[in-house]
Amino acid sequence: MIQRMHGAARGWRILFAVVGWAGLVAQYVLLLNGGTRSVVGSTVIFFSYFTILTNVLVALALTAPAVFPDSRLGRWTTTEGVRAAVAMYIAVVGIVYHALLAATWAPQGALAVVNQVLHTVMPIAFVLDWLLFTPKGRLRWIDPVKWLAYPLLYGVFTVIHGQHVGWYPYWFIDIGALGWGPALVNFGALLVFFLTLGLIVAALDRGLAALGKGDSSLTPS
Repeated sequence: MIQRMHGAARGWRILFAVVGWAGLVAQYVLLLNGGTRSVVGSTVIFFSYFTILTNVLVALALTAPAVFPDSRLGRWTTTEGVRAAVAMYIAVVGIVYHALLAATWAPQGALAVVNQVLHTVMPIAFVLDWLLFTPKGRLRWIDPVKWLAYPLLYGVFTVIHGQHVGWYPYWFIDIGALGWGPALVNFGALLVFFLTLGLIVAALDRGLAALGKGDSSLTPS
C-alpha cells in the first residue's frame, strides 16, 4: 500500500511538473511573440505577475521531490509547511483570477489554453497533491501568519517596480489608476484573504489528521 502511494505521488508530480513547466514556457514564448518590448523588458514583465512566480514555485515543488528527492530543494519542498503554503498560494491564484480577472479579458487560441493551465489546472493539481500525498497534523496556527511573507514581499516589489516604470500587473493594485489609498486597501483585503485561506488550510490539516489521514508513512519518496 505504501509503495503504491509513493508511486502514485511520484507519477502525479512528474505529470503535473511537465504540464506546469510547459505552461510557463508557452506563456513566456507567447509574451515574447506578442509584445513590443525587448526580451529583457518582456522577461521583467513576465516575472512581475504573481501567477507566474507562484506557478514557478508549484513546478519546483512538484519537480524536486519527484526527480531530486535527496537534494536540499527536494527535502525542503517535501516539508509539510512548504507544501501547505504553496497549496494556499496557488489556490489564491485560481480563486482571484476567476473571481476578479477572468471577466476582464478573453484570451484566444493557444493563449486561452495556457491561461487555463496556469489559473485552473495547476491550482487544482497542487491542492489535490497536498490533500492526497502530504502528511497531516503538523501545521501550527501561527504558520498561516508566516506564509504572508511571500505576498508581502511581492507587494513591496510590485510597488517599487510599478512606481519606477508606471505599470502594474493587476488592476486592483494599480496605484497609478486608483491612487495609494484604494490600492493599499485592496492589497490589505487580499492579505486578509491569504490569511483566511491559510487558516482554512491549517484547520483542514488538523481535521484530516483527526480522521486518520496524517500517517507519516504516506510521505512520498
